[in-house]
Amino acid sequence: MPVVVPLAEIKKALAAIDPIPLIEEGFVAYSRGEVVVPPVGELVFNDPPGDVHIKYGYIKGDDFYVIKIASGFYDNPKLGLPSGDGLMLVFSRKTGVLEAILLDEGYLTNLRTAVAGAVVAKYLAPREVTAVGIVGAGVQGRMQLDWLRRVRKFEEAVVWGVNEEELVAYRRDMESPGLKIRTTLRAEKVAAAANLIVTCTPATAPVLKAEWIRPGTHITAVGSDTAAKQELDAAILARADRVVVDSLSQSELRGEVYQAVNAGAIGRDRLVELGRVIGDQKLWRASESETTVADLTGVAVQDIQISKAVWLAIRPAVWSAPKAT
Repeated sequence: MPVVVPLAEIKKALAAIDPIPLIEEGFVAYSRGEVVVPPVGELVFNDPPGDVHIKYGYIKGDDFYVIKIASGFYDNPKLGLPSGDGLMLVFSRKTGVLEAILLDEGYLTNLRTAVAGAVVAKYLAPREVTAVGIVGAGVQGRMQLDWLRRVRKFEEAVVWGVNEEELVAYRRDMESPGLKIRTTLRAEKVAAAANLIVTCTPATAPVLKAEWIRPGTHITAVGSDTAAKQELDAAILARADRVVVDSLSQSELRGEVYQAVNAGAIGRDRLVELGRVIGDQKLWRASESETTVADLTGVAVQDIQISKAVWLAIRPAVWSAPKAT
């Protein structure tokens, strides 16, 4: 029988895991062709609005393959429910036996997405951050800010949200000694103040416009993970000195690059994959004046790396425990 691991146990295991190098290694392996990742499985709903992603695969030579199911239903907070849910299934690659069901409630998806934002910032963000801009005041907007603090120093964040209620809660929960939180209902104010911006909304029309973006800014877009979603004006990508994607193949079907290419704003010859950037210092940020964009649609190798690390941390204790008779 597979082991069912609840969220509390997952979080306990994560306390001893540094996911940044794990996610980096996953991206590098992916760009080297060492990961088998089939196309994303997807369900999109209109009433109520929501989507479900099924991402799966394995790293060649690994002992496991992973299937992740994660959902986002954006009206759930009106019902007193979290907008995201999900689980990860860890199978033996040698036998096909299901070893673990990680009932993470979408937490591991949120975590690996936030860690990917930190990985991008590590290689592409300006060294001197005037302020961080967060577009989207939900769970991911909080986690992105938290993980950015692991790779860059900054004392101020400017946060855009859809209403004052969520912005008040964001500031209350995230402001701390050494970190001032300013909130706004006008996205242009984020762009005016910040030179490191992360967008994490389910928007289907651009939230940021090209004329607002300061030269030398880095933007990481993580919300546009279906063909219908878009957070950035396509002209932002057209004007950028460099455009990075987590997956070249996925960017053909979803994300900011998908939108910009379809609009004729950029050609695919301008793209470079994140795993290549990590592995080649010549592809890191070249200067403080460079404007860069990273389009993260979420790759199964992230789910593989984080769920594998959690299961390897938990499995010895579970398998050595005396069995009930």
